[in-house]
Amino acid sequence: MSKILVGFDFSTGSAYAVDFSIDIANRFQQDLRLVYVKEKDQDEGPIREEIERRNAGVAHLLKGIKMDYVIREGKVSHEICEQAKEDDAFLIVVGTHGMSGFEKNWIGRNTYRTIAGSPYPVLTIREDFDFSKSLDNIVVPLDSSPDTRQKIAAAANFAKAFGSELHILGLYTSENKSIKNIVDGYVNQVDNYLTKSEVKHSTRCVSVPKNLTLTTLEYADSVNADMIVIMTEQESSLTSFLLGTYAQQMLTLSKCPVLSIRPEEVNMLR
Repeated sequence: MSKILVGFDFSTGSAYAVDFSIDIANRFQQDLRLVYVKEKDQDEGPIREEIERRNAGVAHLLKGIKMDYVIREGKVSHEICEQAKEDDAFLIVVGTHGMSGFEKNWIGRNTYRTIAGSPYPVLTIREDFDFSKSLDNIVVPLDSSPDTRQKIAAAANFAKAFGSELHILGLYTSENKSIKNIVDGYVNQVDNYLTKSEVKHSTRCVSVPKNLTLTTLEYADSVNADMIVIMTEQESSLTSFLLGTYAQQMLTLSKCPVLSIRPEEVNMLR
């Protein structure tokens, strides 16, 4: 059995991520593993003691699954990605601070580098998200790029597990007729796939007046979205993988959890 990994650092955001991950793990029947990345020469004793205390406090919520933890040392994003590879992770979950805590912990470089470096889906959850809500509505934006449909199977798996409705949003990034035809074709393909898979869904296509991210978020607000599923749009550079502008803006501005899928590495399709 593969595992759901949760980046944990005792922050409020990471604690919320653990709570949400337990629900996800129960539904998908995947074991949970917390990953704490310590600083060099930091004493592991108090860390282990506190993590074990917290894990014992939520053990009653686990339904047929196990939860453990590992402590690693090094750069946070690198160590989480390495642990994910070792565990053949089903999913990585990281909690972030709200907009007021932009410099802190996960919302900065650690979040972006974890997502960019991970070969597995990464779910980011802001600590100011309303966790009392159920995962009823999931928005899946589609554009004219060839890999845009790769996130559909993962989104459908979440919808089946949570009884959610998928809201497929076709984005016309140009008034060019050929571009619109591509988007329409993708939306129709996805519509047929979800219908055959018996996944509740709706479809809509809109023109993007200015900003792709804002158009997506406005639509997400209109359907009271509880999650948005995106591709990471990775671009190779001389030194690293970088997240595309759309992905970066979505992670920064979205009020609801964002599931980021790496092109051609959609682990949750299996």
